[in-house]
Amino acid sequence: MTQSRILIGKVAAAHGLKGEVKLKCFATDPAALVTYPGLTFADGRNAKVSAARVSGDFVIASLAGVTDRTVAEGLRGAEIFVDRAALPPTEDEEFYLADLIGCVACDPHGSPVGEVIAVPSYGAGDILEIRIGASRQTAMVPFSRDFAPVVDIPARRIVLSDAGIAAIEGDDNGERHEGAVA
Repeated sequence: MTQSRILIGKVAAAHGLKGEVKLKCFATDPAALVTYPGLTFADGRNAKVSAARVSGDFVIASLAGVTDRTVAEGLRGAEIFVDRAALPPTEDEEFYLADLIGCVACDPHGSPVGEVIAVPSYGAGDILEIRIGASRQTAMVPFSRDFAPVVDIPARRIVLSDAGIAAIEGDDNGERHEGAVA
């Protein structure tokens, strides 16, 4: 199931006195924020970016209707979404991270081990948060070819390598154990 809105950024803080905000942008090209139509906050309000410039790992943006620091400070933590239709189609072996949520995570033999419930990024790279079986327990697996070599969005399935299964089991040296989740 694809989502109709994709998280494209999050307001980290106010910037300056004229209402600019500091955004953590999840787009490949942060400067493209000004070209996307249909940007909205989580509650559906318009979030049009009228100007943007890249500053380190952030985008300093002017949002339509935000003209002073007080209003900008009130937006801290606000998530900004883009209509999926406004984004370019994906190429082969390319996908939007939002499409990974809900995929079944399988071991190398194709047996299900859990479901991807989130794809957080803590700076060093994206992580697959996987709910194990029917439990509430989750595990974090680095999202790279070494840990998740097969991503099949149409089939809603991600195949984990032995290293990916070891990450679920909390085994740092990559060895499998008897009674493993898989």
